[in-house]
Amino acid sequence: MNPTLVELTRGGRIESAHRGAIAIADATGALRAAWGATDQPVFPRSAFKSLQALALVESGAAHAFDVSEEELALACASHSGEPMHTERVNAWLNRIGCKDGNLACGPHLPFHEPTAHALIRESAQPCRVHNNCSGKHTGFLTLARHLNVSIEGYERPDHPVQVMVRETIASLCDVAAHTLPIGIDGCAAPNYAIPLQRLAQAMARLGDTASLTPSRASAAKCLLKAWKSHPSLVSGTGRACADLIEASTGQTVIKTGAEGVFMAVLPEQGLGISLKIDDGASRAAEAVMARLLVLLGAASESTPAIAKHLNPPIRNWRGDIVGERRTTAALGVCTPLA
Repeated sequence: MNPTLVELTRGGRIESAHRGAIAIADATGALRAAWGATDQPVFPRSAFKSLQALALVESGAAHAFDVSEEELALACASHSGEPMHTERVNAWLNRIGCKDGNLACGPHLPFHEPTAHALIRESAQPCRVHNNCSGKHTGFLTLARHLNVSIEGYERPDHPVQVMVRETIASLCDVAAHTLPIGIDGCAAPNYAIPLQRLAQAMARLGDTASLTPSRASAAKCLLKAWKSHPSLVSGTGRACADLIEASTGQTVIKTGAEGVFMAVLPEQGLGISLKIDDGASRAAEAVMARLLVLLGAASESTPAIAKHLNPPIRNWRGDIVGERRTTAALGVCTPLA
């Protein structure tokens, strides 16, 4: 059974608890620290969008279609649907000769409440570009244009775009592409069940590119630069990813995924992190990632943006502090494995 990593208290008593598993690995795949069952496959959901975007750059598609650094950040993003996101995605779609209707992801209201409220006031319906994955999907469409293949069905697992993306992911994770269990993500694109240890290895390789081919290494560095330089485009106003990226040191980058998944790249240390909360709670995943960044020296506990997610008070609707969210003693130290 995976260890309890996060607790929520009320009235001085533990009210809820979240179990999970964590892998911290280097670019060789060696575990440097681990909690729980890191050999069990999980669907990384949006946390590995950087791996899904790698083929966009490595193939030459990004260069051929003048994809900007901001657009590369959006290709890695789970954005909030704010104007800073949707305006850029729309401009990118237009440049590659596509439109909102070509996106395979379904529409949903923006995660950013003021933007969602503005749509409702205007009696406007959300478009596919408001989907938090629209940047990733525009990247897929750009790759399809570059490969000179049909954009129809680009989200299907057997489409040339997704075959290339899957092979890239499998290579970085040191797994056979044809063995990857396929699930369909909330945005309709394929997602693959991969052990946490292998996902951490892939994250480490984005930062420590020594084992990669020159073209892949260059693509990884390009994506990391975009990811670090534009945290608000990768995430959104007040979101955990933006907060943690901005508060972390060096070139450290972080990405969340649905169902309690989180990943990070720590280039200066040559490490990658992947974690999964058993019950899928994002609140727990955010707290664990904040704690790991502190333990690994990639962030300071005193930084407000870290403290906001690390050990926040729980308040009632009147604003009274009635409890706290906290990581457990299981995360009190980070002892490297021999």
